Amino acid sequence: MNDGVSRISTVAALGLLWAAAACAEDVHPVISTGRPSVTDSSVAVPTGAVQIENGLLITDTGTQHLLDLPESTIRYGLLAHTEVRLGLPDYFADLSGHGDQASGWSDINIGVNQQLGPLDGTDFAAIALLSMPTGARAASSGGFDPGIELPWSRSIAGNWTIGGQIANFWPTVNGAHISTAEVAGFVDRQFTTSWDCFLEYAADMPRGSASRQLLHVGTSLKLSAHSQIDFHIGHGLTRDAPNSIIGIGYSVLFLPK
Repeated sequence: MNDGVSRISTVAALGLLWAAAACAEDVHPVISTGRPSVTDSSVAVPTGAVQIENGLLITDTGTQHLLDLPESTIRYGLLAHTEVRLGLPDYFADLSGHGDQASGWSDINIGVNQQLGPLDGTDFAAIALLSMPTGARAASSGGFDPGIELPWSRSIAGNWTIGGQIANFWPTVNGAHISTAEVAGFVDRQFTTSWDCFLEYAADMPRGSASRQLLHVGTSLKLSAHSQIDFHIGHGLTRDAPNSIIGIGYSVLFLPK
């Protein structure tokens, strides 16, 4: 009988520990977005939560001024440290007066983010993406385009954070997939519990073409633990990069009841 009581007590204790750990994981979750930096988020959204990230971007390519909105990504916490993503189509509008031929809806994309950290104070993740040809001719690649991102971040002395990502994408260009490597690195300063700023370098390197390098700065402000606004600007460092970008965004986290 004592053995039976002991077993029941052990199971109950393990159950309580598991419940405490599950609760601790989601105690006071705070929104953590993948925008406005080029570097994606290395942290998955909480289990059962839905996070919607939105934005507006104006790009000066040198020959065109393009408006891109709503830049919406819906992230759902499927399991602990695992989320699924849906990237909604963006509408690209040519503000340079080139007509409808340069405007239209882009492709939809889906993805999975598997958070692999934290490990020794470093958060990192693996994100697999697939873009599908649902957009208008002017804004669609016309193919099924895979990609993978490996973002990471680490808090260092004081209120400073460093991070970055390596990635590779295979966009369809003239009917063929062109391997495009990407590297990015940033330093971020948390000025208050709700306000931070970052400085970032990012480069895309399409195989057989010149690199597109960007110097990028931005800031985000948490309006609450579950909502955030952001602002960012960038300047092209190479001939094939855009001359400049400027954007704003709003993101919100919905927790399960």
